Amino acid sequence: MTHTGSGSTYDPPVEPVRGARHTTAPAPAPATARGHGPPPPAGRPVALVTGASSGIGAATARRFAAGGWHLLLSGRDRRRLEETASGTSAVLLPADLAAPEGARLLAQAALRQTGRIDVLVAGAGIGWAGPFRAMPHTDIDRVLFLDLNATLHLVREVLPSMVTAGRGRVVLVGSLAGCVGVREEAVYSAAKAGLAAFAEALRQELRGTGVGVTLVVPGPVDTRFFDRRGRPYDRSRPRPASPVSVAGAVWDAVSRGRDDAYVPAWLTLPGRVRGLTPTLYRRLLNRFG
Repeated sequence: MTHTGSGSTYDPPVEPVRGARHTTAPAPAPATARGHGPPPPAGRPVALVTGASSGIGAATARRFAAGGWHLLLSGRDRRRLEETASGTSAVLLPADLAAPEGARLLAQAALRQTGRIDVLVAGAGIGWAGPFRAMPHTDIDRVLFLDLNATLHLVREVLPSMVTAGRGRVVLVGSLAGCVGVREEAVYSAAKAGLAAFAEALRQELRGTGVGVTLVVPGPVDTRFFDRRGRPYDRSRPRPASPVSVAGAVWDAVSRGRDDAYVPAWLTLPGRVRGLTPTLYRRLLNRFG
């Protein structure tokens, strides 16, 4: 049995990385006013990226920075956020989305900073691997809360300002596990399946508002995710993609207004086979894993 080592705590302040041009916002405080922050630099769209201290989130932040976007970066590891933001004008919003009010406080702090969010990239998440019958109840709650509940709460906080503006896009980072289910990752699979269903339902609800929803579905990605969950990736296929390739898919989906993005693209096939011939799919799964 293995599990994530993702105990959720706020990271202590650290000195800024030398040469960085970003700023660190003060810790979020409860507030009710929204949309009254200073405007971002003229002509630059604003992206809030969670999970930006490493992996897919960090790579996505760098891709959007290269595209000229104004960034609001959030994560628990303040020092790694500094590294991600080095050389950019990003604003750092360290936050713990696993905290009960984490999503609300982060959204309020972000909107105070810029007055609007054009794109939300919800990339924060954790994993757990091992037999479900041995999974501690606390880890069940932790995975479901951070991978599903906290994301929904954050979208709920950010969405009204997008709808009022008549534009915006919510990008949800899902997983192939949420499409097909992965053994010994039952709760993680369930959380990502919930996220996929949420994306579809919300997309239909937002028709005509000018706000879009994108679900990004990567297979395994070569990040510290597997180390943190306590078990390395040991399957021969599919081969792990790079965080940069996933970030490129996020960028392309936002640029083109796409509803879905699979990384790599052929990962649409397992879900299709499962939907069309579930018996054959399970036979293949039992044989090849």
